[in-house]
Amino acid sequence: MDLILWRHAEAEDGHDDLARQLTAKGQQQARSSAAWLAAQLPPQYRVWASAAARSQQTAAHLPPDFEIIPALNPDAQAPALADLLRRLAPDATLVWVGHQPWIGQLCAWLLNGDGQPAAYWSVKKSGFWWFELWFDAEGQVQAKLKAVLTPAVLKSPNTKK
Repeated sequence: MDLILWRHAEAEDGHDDLARQLTAKGQQQARSSAAWLAAQLPPQYRVWASAAARSQQTAAHLPPDFEIIPALNPDAQAPALADLLRRLAPDATLVWVGHQPWIGQLCAWLLNGDGQPAAYWSVKKSGFWWFELWFDAEGQVQAKLKAVLTPAVLKSPNTKK
């Protein structure tokens, strides 16, 4: 299974967390990340986004249509998402568009086995971590990191900050 954890792009500040929209910079970040992903992904993949507007706006840059999965909302916890992985097909390719801290927590858990809320790695806005996952004989998730990219790496040298 391939799992791409894609953090939403830069969003406006606001009090209604689920309603926050992408900024113009965020739209550009999402376009850049989506273009790279689209060129690398196999023909059959699924895109899941949280119920947050900024997550959906980020996901909308990557065809096909995305599915809204409330389990990926900003308040998600990495251990619950790890359990969700067990229910997926072993040959699936999934792009999960979501939020810190759960993306960083899930990265830490996949590579270190540490799913504690305090243990998370920083994932830049519109950055993504691409994992190859499989289950060992005991049913434990094993992970290999395939790629980590941020919008700064994907940005054209002629693009202004």
